[in-house]
This record gives sequence, structure tokens and C-alpha cells, in this order.
Amino acid sequence: MLCFHLTRGKKGLSTLTNIILEFKETLSEENINLKTLRELCFNGIPFEGGIRALCWKILLNYLPFDQTLWESFLKKQREVYSQFLKEMIIQPGIAKANMGFSREDVTMEDHPLNPNPDSRWNNYFKDNEILLQIDKDVRRLYPDMAFFQRPTEYPCQLILDPQNEYETLRRRVEQTTLKAQTVNRNRSGVTNVSSPGKAFHLYPSNEYEVLPNGSEAHWEVVERILFIYAKLNPGIAYVQGMNEIVGPIYYTFATDPNSQWKEHAEADTFFCFTNLMSENRDNFIKSLDDSQCGITYKMESVYSMLKDKDLELFLKLEEQNIKPQYFTFRWLTLLLSQEFLLPDVIRIWDTLFSDQDRFHFLILVCCAMLILIRDNLLAGDFTVNMRSLQDYPISDVHTILTKAKDLRDNS
Repeated sequence: MLCFHLTRGKKGLSTLTNIILEFKETLSEENINLKTLRELCFNGIPFEGGIRALCWKILLNYLPFDQTLWESFLKKQREVYSQFLKEMIIQPGIAKANMGFSREDVTMEDHPLNPNPDSRWNNYFKDNEILLQIDKDVRRLYPDMAFFQRPTEYPCQLILDPQNEYETLRRRVEQTTLKAQTVNRNRSGVTNVSSPGKAFHLYPSNEYEVLPNGSEAHWEVVERILFIYAKLNPGIAYVQGMNEIVGPIYYTFATDPNSQWKEHAEADTFFCFTNLMSENRDNFIKSLDDSQCGITYKMESVYSMLKDKDLELFLKLEEQNIKPQYFTFRWLTLLLSQEFLLPDVIRIWDTLFSDQDRFHFLILVCCAMLILIRDNLLAGDFTVNMRSLQDYPISDVHTILTKAKDLRDNS
């Protein structure tokens, strides 16, 4: 297998050139052969020419296999996303900007303290709670990288149009009056308004560069994607950690060297993220934790596989009472996005996305990670081992993926 960002030397460049040609040939077919594409992608996808971004769009079931449909399909999907922005951000923003300017907006039937679930004020405050959590999380997305703080080359004109006099997501978060009030009901049905004080002063004023009017940072785009997703999926809404799933997808699409694709990174990320979450969302639903599709079952599957592959190591972890939920919860839920640097996460996802049973392969990767540090774990005590598992010591993802493939092939 080849880790593309580590390729060096004439021989490596020659190999990479041949691999790029193989990808281009496969992607140039009118009807893309998914089996062939998966086999190529499993060993890593080149960034060059926007190949990785394009492959992810196919592997995440966004683009149809028939290329003749792409132009009309993409036009339709991007129009759908624009409509989501209008309905869920712009129109409510206009309504909020107008609320309170006329006496009709505050009536006995509907007012800011109205506990009725159908109240537009009540819905507005609920949306705000979700938005504030999203905002807190996306601002600290990959803090070791400057990318998410930088302005996007393609700010959303629909949102930033100076002709639109409405409340943007940025203004909603910044509004101190809304941030300073928490509306809740006690058991007797009385509505209380309380100030959480310092809890809502989330960011020092100088922590993030203030961009000029007409610009928006990449993290703001991610915030918008997550807010739209939460609005469209009220059953799950937003759960902390979703930002870590959408981040690498958006980064891959927003750094596409092909500007025609890069320009639509926001809409394309939204739909790919939605598709990925349709496969992964059960991990984020607490009520499903103990069901066969829930996260507890998957965590226990890592130990079941370890017991089968390395009984000695399994018994050592059992003896030390190191339960799988102590470390595999984060590994599995966030698809290892917090265990490695972003380029390495992207390389792991090349393989995960290309595998037909991607979440089973993720369990194999987790098992491989344990076996690769077996000597350390067998020698360590509880404290030392927990430190290794929560701050994984191996950074070479090529070794990990090779081991996971060996486990799969030998099962």
C-alpha cells in the first residue's frame, strides 16, 4: 500500500504517476465500475487533480455512477441546498429582524416567553441552543491548523448579500441579549428567564481574527452545514463530535485543486456528510446505545475480535479492568478523527470509505491498533496503558492499515 503524502524519490514519483493514471482511467469511464474504484481507493487516493475529492463523492453515494447524469444531478442538489439556506437561515433571520418592530409580533398568543412548542419564539430559542453548541465546537476545529480560521475563496453570496437585511448565524451567536438568557420551564409550568453569566462568554474578543465584511471563515461554513443538518434531522439534531466528522470532508472538498468543484464545497459536503451520518448516526443516539446497532455493541465487537486474534492481550486488558468504552467510544464514534493528524485521518478514511463494509473495517483498524502496541500494553500497568490508549503512540497509519488488512485476510 502507498501513503501518498509520504511518497519520495524518482521511483516513488513514477509509481504515483502510474497510480494517478489508473485512477484517471477508471474515473473517465461513462459508467464508473465501483468494484474497480474501491480496489484502487483502498490503498490510498491521490490528492492530485482533485482525484480524492471526486472519489469520496462517489464512495459516499453522492455522485451517481453514470457520469452523463452528473451535470443535471449536481445542479439540482446545489439548488436544493440553496433552498435549505433560504428556508432555515435567511427567512427566519428576516422574521427575527422584524420581530418586535410591530406590536403584532408580540401578542398574548405568541411572545418571547411563550412555552407553546409551536411558538416561533420558542423554536427560535431552541435553535439558538443548538447553534451555540455548534458554534463552540466548530471554532476549535483542528486548532493546530490555520485553515479553518482563514477566509474561504467562495463565501456564500446568498448569505452575505448586503441587500439581505436579516439576522445571520454569526449575528445570532454574537447577540449578547440572546446569549445571556436561558428560557426554561419548571415542573409547575412557570417560565423562568435566567442569566448563566460567564458560561456564555465563550471566546475572548481577540481569540479569532475578525474578517472584513463580505468574507467568512471556513469554520463558519462548517457551522452552517451542521446547523442545516440539525434543522433537517430534529430526531438527532446536533451532537458534539459531529464537527469532527464533517471537518475532514469539508477540508478535502474545499482544498480541491479543481476550482469548479471547490466553489461548491459547502453544498457537496452537506450531502456527503448527510449520507455518511445515515450510516453512522446510531452511534450518536443515546437511546440506541445498548441495541445491536448502537455504539455499545460496536465497542464490545472490538474486544470480541481482539479475544479471537490475541487472547493474551485480551486477558491482560480484562485483568486490568480496562473496558472498551474507556477508549473505543471516541475511536469508533469519531472514525479515529481525533487520534491522528488531519492528513493521516484523511488517509485512513480513503480506506474506510472504499471498503464495502466500512464500519466493520473500522473495528479491524481498532483491533490492529491494540495489537501493534501489545508489548507496551502487556508490560504496562493500568495508568500507563490508559495513557497509551487515550493518546495513541503510533503515528504511521500505513502500518496500522496494513495490519488491519492482514487481520481481515486471515480471518
